Amino acid sequence: MHPHAHAQTHPDRAAYIMAGSGETVTYKQLDERSNQGAHLFRSLGLKPGDVIAIFMDNSPRYFEIAWAAQRSGLYYTCISSKLTASEVEYIVKDCDAKVFITSASMGAIADEMPALIPGLKFYMCGGARGPYESFETARDAMPTTRIADETAGSDMLYSSGTTGRPKGVKPMLTGAAIDEPNALFMMSQGLFGFTPDSIYISPAPLYHAAPLRWCMTVQKLGGTVIVMERFDPEAMLALIEKYKVDCGQFVPTHFVRLLKLPADVRAKYDVSSLRSAVHAAAPCPVPVKEQMIAWWGPVIHEYYAGTEGNGFCYIGSADWLAHKGSVGKAVLGELRICDEEGDPLPPRQEGQVYFENGPPINYHNDPAKTAESYNKHGWTSLGDVGWVDEDGFLYLTDRKSFMIISGGVNIYPQEIENLLIGHPKVADVAVVGGPDEEMGEKVIAVIQPANWADAGDDLRAELLAYAKANLSHVKSPRQLDFMEELPRHATGKLYKRLIRDAYWGKADAKIV
Repeated sequence: MHPHAHAQTHPDRAAYIMAGSGETVTYKQLDERSNQGAHLFRSLGLKPGDVIAIFMDNSPRYFEIAWAAQRSGLYYTCISSKLTASEVEYIVKDCDAKVFITSASMGAIADEMPALIPGLKFYMCGGARGPYESFETARDAMPTTRIADETAGSDMLYSSGTTGRPKGVKPMLTGAAIDEPNALFMMSQGLFGFTPDSIYISPAPLYHAAPLRWCMTVQKLGGTVIVMERFDPEAMLALIEKYKVDCGQFVPTHFVRLLKLPADVRAKYDVSSLRSAVHAAAPCPVPVKEQMIAWWGPVIHEYYAGTEGNGFCYIGSADWLAHKGSVGKAVLGELRICDEEGDPLPPRQEGQVYFENGPPINYHNDPAKTAESYNKHGWTSLGDVGWVDEDGFLYLTDRKSFMIISGGVNIYPQEIENLLIGHPKVADVAVVGGPDEEMGEKVIAVIQPANWADAGDDLRAELLAYAKANLSHVKSPRQLDFMEELPRHATGKLYKRLIRDAYWGKADAKIV
């Protein structure tokens, strides 16, 4: 299915509602505006396989743009609204975007972009200024009919790279029809119970893979998405009650913040309409999930997957209660736990997690990163470490790459380390994830000063300010500590595990 089909059968049904403003876009409007967007892209000379970049907050225009690209056979690269101008510049150039679309509310970062990425076509939603044209004005000048050469496009989202820079995950375009079902569409019904009548709440930024893909899947089905411009735990409970929300997708940080509400506030709202609350993106502490199931009932579903889409594990509430801590069994690809040589291990032995017979991985402009994702058998891995039990349930125990997941956001230490090592007072640096009650993990920078006598509050403040000035706030360290010498092998290899384990109570290290 596809929004254009629902525009014929249920033209006045809400495709999505903006939670804060209440703005409602019907399927008829979504279909017409995405058709106009498709005509606009064709008028600019864009052809199937070309790329547009979207740098926006949770704007009511987001889905109209994404569906316009999807029905034009384009890649749409959705960029975090939290990034700095240089971080946005890198992604736009790396993905070879031909069009850059932002929103007026993106402020100074949006204003910097035209000078950094010249040669593109620039549009702004919600008003226009400087070199930007109004996207709405340009779009509204186009026909509402379908373009003649519709073909399915795809998102092209960014994940980690070997250099610390994010890398684009670029699926192969098949030339399929725009309404061709995919694995997520089928799983949304078969595993999670979504229906054409579903009311789905989205509390997360739309530039993330999961919110973007899940919301668009609901719109393929014909349901209604309630889009929160920003997450607020009590406001979300009120929205669930108001719209009789029956499904949604969350990260563990959402659960933590919900559970921190006073008991009388939680009890104030009727959430009995919920039938399917899906969570992923980061490990969920067992006590948190136990409390959520006790509160919302056995409607909590969990999955393990990545932006790369090479495999998918799933577990429902009943199975989780019998296998606490598991992220489920494979439903896309076949799980393989392998040793350092890439050979499979028996149950309950820890190793790297691979998927056999799953979709391939391809990182744009990074053949080395792509090659590293495969072992000698041709199985693919996201770099996670874990084990499976005798029933085939997967338990994650570590991340080989030491990627930090804070509030469901992937943070890659190498990029932060590359910045800090450039400071003249830093001799060596390691960035690790440490425990954080609310966010799951926080970014910790461990510094070996060039002069140990400088270790102290003044240097700490200087380095934290330096990081904040050059990194988006989600990547900036929340804690900065010192070591007289970082644990490195004579070959130069950093034993980062020793540092990370010290924060998780698994090892001793002289950190101050």
